Amino acid sequence: MSKSLLLQPDLVLGDVVTTLSPSLIQKHDLKGLVLDVDETLVPFKESTLSPELMDWVKEVRPLVDLWLVSNNLSKSRISAIASNLELPFIFGARKPSRKKLRQAVNAMNHPIEQVAMVGDRLFTDVLAGNRLGMFTIFVEPMMGESKMSKSPLFSIRNFEVWLSQKIGVSLYKS
Repeated sequence: MSKSLLLQPDLVLGDVVTTLSPSLIQKHDLKGLVLDVDETLVPFKESTLSPELMDWVKEVRPLVDLWLVSNNLSKSRISAIASNLELPFIFGARKPSRKKLRQAVNAMNHPIEQVAMVGDRLFTDVLAGNRLGMFTIFVEPMMGESKMSKSPLFSIRNFEVWLSQKIGVSLYKS
């Protein structure tokens, strides 16, 4: 598989995760979602969950199994977010490693191609999901009070997007 295919998401949402609708989930025959945490669900330096996120989880929970899989090493941060959402979690995943993603997918007990890796980063979330054979969904990062333009993660993400497009990855809304 070429490098550009490993970075190519199956679905480019073009917006934040809360716009991933039940109809899109059903259209792609998804039975499970593995969700990145930082910048995908919650801005990096914030721990308060938005009402929109809480409503979205309630809306999609009847349709799909949900797991949080984060590279963040703070068990207390990720467990607090998972607890508030009433979801199982894995922290310190080391994406693009597939090991922890595989653990979450196996716990869901669905065919791997019916489980989506949902995240805001190409070189961690999308790459890990594609390496495992998952459906991959690329979302825009959650904007926090701290303004993303000042976030180091925003700069890294911008570089990833630029580099990926240079090698042929299409990031136009699917």
